[in-house]
Amino acid sequence: MAIAAQREGTGTSEYGIWRVIMASSVGTMIEWYDFYIFGSLAAILSLKFYPPGHDTFALIAYLATFAVGFLVRPFGALFFGRIGDVVGRKYAFLVTLTIMGLSTFAIGLMPSYATAGWFAPIVLILIRVLQGLALGGEYGGAVVYVAENVPDSRRGFYTSFIQITATLGLFVSLIVILLTQNSMSKNDFAAYGWRIPFLISIILVAISLYIRLKMRESPIFSKLKSAGMTSAQPLKEAFTKWPNLKLVLISLFGATAGQGVIWYTGQFYALFYMQTVLKVDVKTANIIVAIALLIGMPFFTVVGALSDKIGRKRLMMAACLLAVVTYIPIYHAMERAAGNNIVSVTHTRNKVTGAISLTAMTTDAAGALVPAKVAANPNIPMLVFLIFIQVIYVCLIYGPIAAYLIEAFPAKIRYTSVSLPYHIGNGVFGGLLPLIGLSSVAATGNIYAGLYYPMIVAGMTFIIGSIFLKETHNTRIWAEAGVTAATLARE
Repeated sequence: MAIAAQREGTGTSEYGIWRVIMASSVGTMIEWYDFYIFGSLAAILSLKFYPPGHDTFALIAYLATFAVGFLVRPFGALFFGRIGDVVGRKYAFLVTLTIMGLSTFAIGLMPSYATAGWFAPIVLILIRVLQGLALGGEYGGAVVYVAENVPDSRRGFYTSFIQITATLGLFVSLIVILLTQNSMSKNDFAAYGWRIPFLISIILVAISLYIRLKMRESPIFSKLKSAGMTSAQPLKEAFTKWPNLKLVLISLFGATAGQGVIWYTGQFYALFYMQTVLKVDVKTANIIVAIALLIGMPFFTVVGALSDKIGRKRLMMAACLLAVVTYIPIYHAMERAAGNNIVSVTHTRNKVTGAISLTAMTTDAAGALVPAKVAANPNIPMLVFLIFIQVIYVCLIYGPIAAYLIEAFPAKIRYTSVSLPYHIGNGVFGGLLPLIGLSSVAATGNIYAGLYYPMIVAGMTFIIGSIFLKETHNTRIWAEAGVTAATLARE
């Protein structure tokens, strides 16, 4: 063991820490890739798995299916969180990675609506349920495992590498889609090429499983288990005892709910908004978001390290306040940068099927309202910059939040307690955002109506978090668990 690491309050050497981070991050990134490849292909797959002829209805139905995966994430958090607190961190996220990998591979083999009728979307929903359950257990395991291997004084920095994986997974999904699209014609991609990003994920999963099988259990959990200090009923302890339940509720409404909507607004909703409302070409929109994500990702670690110095709370609250104040101006600027002069959105409802058709409207030379066409010359650098600003907001709140959640809860119920507020905040508040946002636009005709929901939630989090959230960056989880450098050095 490295002496420096011991002085910091952890028995894991610097080399060992980076091995832990690499093994955890690769697996978690692949799970996010598997989860988000589904959303990145929404514009294409919505027409594959739902009845043709009603594009807006198909998109909204597809986004509802997408949302199912988010809604079940809290249940996965409870199920696998209990396993992680009773059996071990490593075992739990080996199982979640396997479930996610097989589910994603199965989507690549799915028949379309044209081939199988309603059987296709029904099975797709079931697969999304499995994906959501797996992701519900994965994140908590990865972030707890890393946090229980690193020094107390640098927890924000080291756990921020796990925080990068969500954005990195989305980025990789966009890159794989773009590479696949560029390797074949548009018709071939629509016919069968969309399956390739799903199918190749099984190779990534196999590699990650091999790496994770070589990992050892977290030293804090091992010490707790050998001393008989683990909880036999982590769910009961976490949610029936008021002090712990209070922490869960404060963490949810004062941190993760706002984090969830900021994450999904700045990345997913921005992508859907460009494609469906601003009429930016699908491939061009993917490129814009991919570039903004690539530029923004290093700032997760910058903010994570900063949170070790000045604290987690003020950075997270700053992100919420900025979102409330600036989202409307940013999306006005995005509309101008797209160059389509979208002034409103109209919608019609089919009296027989109930399907909604959404049409973005612009003005012609005479000033009359006409349906908008695909944007001819969008200002790509400006759109990249505007998405990048939103990614910085994501970094401000998402970079430190893993460290905050780890420090907020005791070790013996940490996996369970961390996972639930995180996945309700992200899975429910955040995951429903694309569906609520675009449905609001379709229902009102106001192209900015979809922003009201994330602004309200972020505002709520700012108020509750500012009042009730405690600063945690000085918490010493190694001492709290009864583990010290001295005891580790003797073993």
